[in-house]
Amino acid sequence: MAITDRYPRQAGTLALAHALSAAERGLAVIPLSRTKLPALRSPHRDDPAAPPCHGECGRPGHGVYDASTDPARIRELFAAAPWSTGYGIACGLPPHHLIGVDLDTKSGTDSTAALRELALRHLFTIPPTVVVLTPSGGRHLWLTGPADVVVPNSAGRLAPGIDIRGAGGYLVGPGSRTDRGVYAVAPGTGHLVPAPCPRALLRLLLPPPRLPHRTPPAADGAHGHGLVQFVLAAHRGQRNTRLYWAACRAYEDGIGEDLGEALVDAAVRVGLPLREARSTLASAARMARLRPPPHPDTPRRSAGPHEPL
Repeated sequence: MAITDRYPRQAGTLALAHALSAAERGLAVIPLSRTKLPALRSPHRDDPAAPPCHGECGRPGHGVYDASTDPARIRELFAAAPWSTGYGIACGLPPHHLIGVDLDTKSGTDSTAALRELALRHLFTIPPTVVVLTPSGGRHLWLTGPADVVVPNSAGRLAPGIDIRGAGGYLVGPGSRTDRGVYAVAPGTGHLVPAPCPRALLRLLLPPPRLPHRTPPAADGAHGHGLVQFVLAAHRGQRNTRLYWAACRAYEDGIGEDLGEALVDAAVRVGLPLREARSTLASAARMARLRPPPHPDTPRRSAGPHEPL
C-alpha cells in the first residue's frame, strides 16, 4: 500500500524500530525517505568549494557514510529526518561484510534465470540465505564476503537485471515503506543469517586486475579535484548534466577510469540516484571520443529529457 501523509509519524516510528532491530544484529543503518534515497541531504550542498567529505565534518547527511549500529546515533539520525519511512543497510562493513544481489524485474529480462545460468556455467550454488522481497516483484539476496575483499557496486555487469550492492552501497531493509509498497523478508528465510558468497561467484563480482598505465599530464590531482567539485556544486536540474560533462572531460583527458567512482559518488551526494549516475558515467565513456560535449551551463536551443526529481 502506498504511503500517504496521514501516517508519517507511524511510518517513521516503524522504520526506526526496524532499523534498531537490524543494528542489534550488527547491521549498520541509515534513514531513508519514501523514494529509497537517504533521508538527510548533504550539509555541503550549498558550498561548492567544500572538499570531499564522507562524514569527517561530524554532521549527518553523507548517505551511507552515516551508517551506524549505535542505537543512540541511529535515534539521532531518525530524529533529524522525521519524514523517514524506511532504512538502508550499509554493505561491505564488518562484521558481516554484506553483499547484496539485486534481482530486478524492471529490465525486461528474467534476472532469476540469468543468475541460474551463471551458476550452471561457473559451477556454484546460492546457499540458503536471507531473501528480501521488493514491492516491484524483485528479490534481494543477502550474502557475506571475506573481510579482506572489497566488492564494488555494479549495475547489470554480471548479467542484465542483476545489480550488486557492495562497499559504499546499501540495501533497503525489510519493513521499509516506499511509494510502491513495503519491503518484506521472504517466507522461510527470516530465521537465516546471510550466507557466505560462493567463491566462484565472488570472483565474478570483482573487477579484472587493471594494467598499469602512464598517467597523461592532464590527469593531475588538481584537474580531477576540480571536476569532482564541479559535480558537487550542481543544483537540482543540473546534476545529471554536470556529471555527464565532467565525466566526458575526464575520459577525454585519460583519467575517466580513475575518476569515475569519485564523480559518481559526488553526483549521489548531491541527490542523483546511484543507478542514474552510473548510467550517465557509462554514456560519457561511450560518447567522449565522438565530439566534445557543450558546457552544461550554456543555454540550449531545446530542452532535453528532464532529470527525475
